[in-house]
Amino acid sequence: MTTTASVMRSEIAEQPQALRATLDTLLPLIPEIAALGRETRQVLFVARGSSDNAAVYGSYLLQAHSGRLATLASPSIATTYGAKVDLSGVLAVAISQSGRTEEIVDTMAWAAECGARTVGITNGEGSPLTRAADVAMVTRAGTELAVPATKTYTTQLAALAVLALGLGADLDPAELQAVPDAIDQMLARPTDDTDAIAERLVGVQGAVVSGRGMAFSTALEAALKLKEACYLHAMGLSYADLLHGPIAVVDRSTPALLTAAGSGPTLEGTVALAERVTAAGAPAYGIGGGPALAEACDLCVPAPELPEWLAPISLIVPAQLITERLARRLGYDPDAPRGLGKVTQTS
Repeated sequence: MTTTASVMRSEIAEQPQALRATLDTLLPLIPEIAALGRETRQVLFVARGSSDNAAVYGSYLLQAHSGRLATLASPSIATTYGAKVDLSGVLAVAISQSGRTEEIVDTMAWAAECGARTVGITNGEGSPLTRAADVAMVTRAGTELAVPATKTYTTQLAALAVLALGLGADLDPAELQAVPDAIDQMLARPTDDTDAIAERLVGVQGAVVSGRGMAFSTALEAALKLKEACYLHAMGLSYADLLHGPIAVVDRSTPALLTAAGSGPTLEGTVALAERVTAAGAPAYGIGGGPALAEACDLCVPAPELPEWLAPISLIVPAQLITERLARRLGYDPDAPRGLGKVTQTS
């Protein structure tokens, strides 16, 4: 078992400060974003990997609170098929931690050629993505050394929350500015809950990770973390999709990790899913969801009491802690998963 502290664990702890710096930088861009919003009607997200999971959050957030249709792009339409699509009235939002993934930069440039206006969200100041975008939203996570994204991911979520405000979402910026302190307080608590869930996952070959709505992005990202750092066969699913067949794989050796905000329209369904899982004799572990989810699960990690639109920024943090702990418990180096690098180039 690897017992030394990891860079990933240090970078998890750096997230509150990274979020504060990011919000200080990006909130003043709201007028520029609003100007692009007046020229566009729909939003097209361009991303891969963890950034694509962040885009799922952005899609739900914009559709639920800004009244704009938001979809995720298929970059191969641009880079492989070379198709021409009428994107007039579209705001293309490209998300890349490094800002140097050629497929993402090229797809954003393709969108502009097809008539879209563009926003680039990246931690890479001066990167090709920032130079090509109409508005560059540069997050302030600092250098991230561990391969699994932690602070670059949560700062992307913060950037997307700012984007929503700029595009007219009727939401309170003060609630967003309270998020770093809430995560700071969560990280200051003992890690007994996350450690206990990690111990339960030792020896497990697969797991189902589920959430819905805003929290669907958290389920996808948590599953990705478990796959890339712990080599666990983890499926990230909306609980609606889970009920359409895949729930058959949940059993005593394939637990469910369920996540939800402490309030909102998806909480009741998440609790019902936890009750169904445990009634079938399978383990159910929760992240967030308040007392209702905690009561329905075998183990549950509490999350800050944030409004649903912001909960995903905090809900992913316990999943990061579980991943880091489990990787070390299994004897793996969470900082350098096999076969992975910090920048992935696709075509």
